Amino acid sequence: MRMSFWKPMKRGFLEKLLERIQRVDPGEVQVYLEELAREKGFLETIFNAILEGVIVTDSQGKILYLNRAACTFFGIQEEPSVGRPIGEVVRGLEAALSAAAESANRDLEVFYPQHRFLNFYVVPLMGEANDQTDAELEGRGIILRDITETRRTTQAAIESERFSALTLLAAGVAHEIGNPLNSLDIHLQLMSRRMKKLPGRVRNQLKKSVEVARHEVARLDQIITQFLRAIRPQPLKLSLENLNRLVEQAVAFLKVEISNRDVLVELELDRSLPALRVDCDQIKQAFYNIIRNAVQAMKTGGILRMRTGADESHIFVIFSDTGPGIPMNNMSRIFEPYFTTRESGSGLGLMIVRRVVQAHGGEMGIESTEGKGVNVILRFPRADQAIRFLTEKSEKKKEGDL
Repeated sequence: MRMSFWKPMKRGFLEKLLERIQRVDPGEVQVYLEELAREKGFLETIFNAILEGVIVTDSQGKILYLNRAACTFFGIQEEPSVGRPIGEVVRGLEAALSAAAESANRDLEVFYPQHRFLNFYVVPLMGEANDQTDAELEGRGIILRDITETRRTTQAAIESERFSALTLLAAGVAHEIGNPLNSLDIHLQLMSRRMKKLPGRVRNQLKKSVEVARHEVARLDQIITQFLRAIRPQPLKLSLENLNRLVEQAVAFLKVEISNRDVLVELELDRSLPALRVDCDQIKQAFYNIIRNAVQAMKTGGILRMRTGADESHIFVIFSDTGPGIPMNNMSRIFEPYFTTRESGSGLGLMIVRRVVQAHGGEMGIESTEGKGVNVILRFPRADQAIRFLTEKSEKKKEGDL
């Protein structure tokens, strides 16, 4: 079958050979076949070198060709895929091919073998038309482009705007609540002074009530302060710290909560870990949030492992639990403000953790297998590799000459 997929190319060797096939000497067949193989190999080399994925199907949706990039995108192999319906090899794409002779352009999300966002468009490949018949559909070409980084950049900008709006809202709400609380505290103080003139029995009864009220006002004020401290970006108060010590302090602080859930804690701390300049309080707050999430996810029982280590560029801390994991349909929402699957959750924990890690120039990653638990990976750049100057062109040239 000769498809218009190849027609934009100049007249090739194969067309010339077909015209002369009757005049070809049997002894020259091998020479022509070698030339044909070289031309085919040249085309395959080009298609395998491009970053875009290319899939060609026949009119029935069976795969005729796919390049290396397409195989990488979907975690498939070329030879077992050729000749099979595209719906069996890449589920979901067959829907885009349902229109017989229409182009399609859509985005899709791929979860295996790597989480990616792809844009693909389908081009109908039509046969030649003549005076008696219209062109018939002979196949389709599918071009796939990786738009993961573009999507992530756009999402980061949206999240930044959303976070700024959330911060302003939180500050406004805290201000509106803070003013009545201050007024309540002042009036409770006045009541305490006036109670001194009352009879002893009445004074003692009212004193207890006023003390309870003042205590609750102070508690609400502290909650608001902590909330604003978590939401509003805070300047880092950097000091040389050992992350092992901060992990141990976080576990000790939450010891009662961990014990009540009957969770076993396993620490695998690299004792040769170098010191790192971090904000001690903010890092510990991030550790608290991760540990609480893990403990609450496991409910009763389970194992929480914490491991530290370092490579040439980063120091890392990994939190692993044996809980139920995160459902696939929730993975893309775990950093959204107020998104939570727990009745008592605030939905701010992981968002705050990521803000703290990013403020330190670090990276946060989450891996989850549903039914097998969650891994939270925090990576912080080492102080001695925060900045690296690139070699200048003149120096590169000299090194190359050597």
